[in-house]
Amino acid sequence: MSESVHTFDVVVLGGGSGGYAAALRAAELGKTVALIEKGKVGGTCLHRGCIPTKALLHTAEIADHVREAASVGVDAYLQGIDIARTTAYREGIVSKKYRGLQSLISGRGITVIAGEGRLETDRSVTVAGETYRGTDVVLATGSRTRTLPGIDVGGRILTSDTALTLDVVPASVVILGGGVIGVEFASVWRSFGAEVTIVEALDHLLPAEDVASSKTLERAYRRRGIQARLQTRCEGVTQTDAGVSVALSDGTSVDAEYVLVAVGRGPVTDGLGFEEAGVALDRGFVSVDDQLQTSVPHVWAVGDIVAGLQLAHRGFQQGIYVAEVIAGLRPIPVPETTIPRVAYSHPEVASVGLTEAQARELHGDRVSAYEYNLAGNGKSEILGTNGIAKVVRLADGPIIGVHLVGDRVGELITEGQLAVGWEAHPEDLAPLIHAHPTQSEALGEAFLALAGKPLHTI
Repeated sequence: MSESVHTFDVVVLGGGSGGYAAALRAAELGKTVALIEKGKVGGTCLHRGCIPTKALLHTAEIADHVREAASVGVDAYLQGIDIARTTAYREGIVSKKYRGLQSLISGRGITVIAGEGRLETDRSVTVAGETYRGTDVVLATGSRTRTLPGIDVGGRILTSDTALTLDVVPASVVILGGGVIGVEFASVWRSFGAEVTIVEALDHLLPAEDVASSKTLERAYRRRGIQARLQTRCEGVTQTDAGVSVALSDGTSVDAEYVLVAVGRGPVTDGLGFEEAGVALDRGFVSVDDQLQTSVPHVWAVGDIVAGLQLAHRGFQQGIYVAEVIAGLRPIPVPETTIPRVAYSHPEVASVGLTEAQARELHGDRVSAYEYNLAGNGKSEILGTNGIAKVVRLADGPIIGVHLVGDRVGELITEGQLAVGWEAHPEDLAPLIHAHPTQSEALGEAFLALAGKPLHTI
């Protein structure tokens, strides 16, 4: 029996991107808020995901720039990667962002409870014998790394979490999974000098992306010396003190110093009392309606525990949305098709909306697409990046998909999001001027071409 009951307007279980966003927005709207987190507020994104991995990718980018400096007339050479200093740089960024988030939460008067919470039947959460009851409860318990049956993680078998703590630059790595996590770590380790092999069961890297984007990335990775074993499954991993041997479905094997299991992330919903409290689950994900309310009235779910894109900015937006619904506002829900997606590899892959294949499946011959090669873009030539800008539209209708490959294109995808989200026609966008020379001109060229007046293409 709980010793005491603490009452709030909103109780949020989980302090990651979705949870802390819900807490901040609810507090801003005048609600009393309790935020329960067993680790550190900021969750996976801040401490083990988005921020630290992108810091590593920035280090990798600098290493590549130094390696290629002579080609632009700068005399410099890469002496090596100091993992201790790289780690200090990465942890410094995380620490600064963490302190900033703590200050925000404190400044909004949010009560933070440290510990693992369990949902009860009366819209309350228990933590270490204490009960925190809310008029509304927001579930935001996030996700964890998935593993493969028969493969015991540990030692030289890494997950994305343990890969971040690796204190050496591996000479060679096998990466199981060619999704976002896999291609980003492949990019980092190759830039650090490792031999990298990606094993992917499907027929191209980044299987959720447009095939044109995937094939462009695969070509870039071949040029970088990253091997991709496509349509190939891992049959088992054997590790010794010296390395690992990965048995593959084609009868071959690959030896390396380490193996990274990067086969995606699963929802954290087990053992937290969800089902016992009446919250319906589907394959571990929380079932929600179109307002993100669960099967229990006034209990909501956001972020990676809701089936769909597992992205920090999706969870962040969902947290804001739920807080506004709870406060009696009428926010506009954001469809999954208008949420931007970015793999921060070298080159980057960014997209929003439907792939061409998805569009044709839905709309048949009403779909047209145009692909502009970054080889014709002046700023891309200066940066030394290859890639594409591909736009998908309905015939005489709006843009329904934007797909980009190239260094720094993640910074361009917001324009694509606006085009898709506002259902803009290429003819609406063609008159708009893109600054010269910028990579954004590549999108402008694609819009011009789909509007029937290509400028730099035939």
